[in-house]
Amino acid sequence: MKAAYIIALAAPLLLSACADQPEPVADAEPFALVGARMGDAYGLFAIEEADPAAAIELRFSAQPDPTSAGEEIALEETGGADVACSIACDGTGLRLMPRQRLRSYASYLLVVGDALRSADGRSIATGKTIRISTAAHAADSTGRMDDDELLDLVQERTFRYFWDFGHPSSGMARERSTSGDIVTSGGTGFGLLAMIVAAERGFVGRDEAADRIGRIVGFLATEADRFHGAFPHWLDGTTGAAIPFSADDNGADLVETALLMQGLLAVRAYFDGTDERERTLRDRITELWEAVEWDFFTKEGCESQLYWHWSPDLGWKIGLPVTGWNEALIVYVLAAASPTHPIDRTVYDEGWARNGAMRNGASYYGTTLPLGEPMGGPLFWAHYSFAGLDPRDLADTYADYWQQNTAHARINYLYCIDNPAGYRGYGADCWGLTASDGPDGYGAWSPTNDTGVIAPTAALASMPYTPDESMAALRHFYYGLGDRLWGEYGFYDAFDLTDGWFSTEYLAIDQGPVVAMIENHRTGLLWELFMSDADVRRGVAALGFRTTAHPAPDDTTYKQKPEIR
Repeated sequence: MKAAYIIALAAPLLLSACADQPEPVADAEPFALVGARMGDAYGLFAIEEADPAAAIELRFSAQPDPTSAGEEIALEETGGADVACSIACDGTGLRLMPRQRLRSYASYLLVVGDALRSADGRSIATGKTIRISTAAHAADSTGRMDDDELLDLVQERTFRYFWDFGHPSSGMARERSTSGDIVTSGGTGFGLLAMIVAAERGFVGRDEAADRIGRIVGFLATEADRFHGAFPHWLDGTTGAAIPFSADDNGADLVETALLMQGLLAVRAYFDGTDERERTLRDRITELWEAVEWDFFTKEGCESQLYWHWSPDLGWKIGLPVTGWNEALIVYVLAAASPTHPIDRTVYDEGWARNGAMRNGASYYGTTLPLGEPMGGPLFWAHYSFAGLDPRDLADTYADYWQQNTAHARINYLYCIDNPAGYRGYGADCWGLTASDGPDGYGAWSPTNDTGVIAPTAALASMPYTPDESMAALRHFYYGLGDRLWGEYGFYDAFDLTDGWFSTEYLAIDQGPVVAMIENHRTGLLWELFMSDADVRRGVAALGFRTTAHPAPDDTTYKQKPEIR
């Protein structure tokens, strides 16, 4: 047994408690390990759900020899490195304290060697290997930030994905933290919203933000491929060339374009200054916005529905209509809002709403869900369109959209508490099923497609709808799981506690809604900006939405942006 596994405390006073060794006693009981615990978790063969910050306490049938303990007791992470510990003797017990806190939701092996001796010279009856499985750190409130400080930290660190990790040439958002030159249209839309928040909260200066956004807008206007005004899902961040998202998807992506335009229109409202920088920025955004031929995506006017993709060489081959209910309501709102290529309400009613077939109306966990599939679907459906589109005062003949999104988030939360599949860790402070990475790749997780994967963006971007439940999840993710889940750009994408898997990557479309929706919860900033746009308000009215806070305009003025509270 290597003594390097355990670093024994060398102070003579520490070992003096074990120094007076009695003479061997004839016919004594066997020297044996009789108990092991770590915090509130016990077990002689396995210690489950242990607090990773707790000491490991071993109890023997007789007083152990401390020198022998230093040589014969070892702790190592399963499949990993040795763990250095201090060791102290206390009567018939030994207390092992890892030099660094063990990792949350990790597995360790504690080896008690068969050459361990008692203080009176007897060898242990048998060695033993104890498997230790940790849970989240059971942190108390000492030294914690208040909630506003924690929200500031999460927003700023997550924003840095778009700022520090933005593509060096175009400034656009990389698809994920391993994407190299691949940038994403929709993810950049969320990144623009994050930059507004950053400028308003002082994470960066307003002029800095305007310059960075100006670089992005200039790239979109002069370098990026467009197809009837619409952008592809992926672009080369250096050249602007379209990068196929799949074999047949090498052209326009209308949903990604809508998410990008949502961000651009909020930028146009926010940067309302009279200086040349901000005037030029607004003018360029207007050119990009008015160039999108939304009506072309009804198969050139042949159908009463919008289509997701168009390819310059394959045409409408993919043939995927944009129909509800899912994340794409923003597509129809913007298509109706276009001052140059609008759709009419028939396309919305027949294409998106399917003349009411998107309704649900069933109750899950005592909560009525107005729209969508059973149990609500993945939670990003309640986030993507509503980073700018304000659901608080939005209703039409099909639904009240605040009720829809609140019900969706609450059902997802209650499902995770119920945890019918028995996945490890699910509960009131660990919930949220949405589209994210998983141990076997990317997937769209929901109550009807649950594999044990939790994504922080799901609960955090639901904060406007479930503020207390989302804040509890945020505290748990940061204080309880932060050693595995928190990194340079905020929370990693997802984790699966049953499999012991934690992502080490970030995705733009998961990072962006965290910043945006937390801000909408805190101040309503992005909702107010987007809904202040005259084109947006006309589009909402044209589709038959009822909204008293943002009536259809009779001019092109913009509302004053709200102050940070």
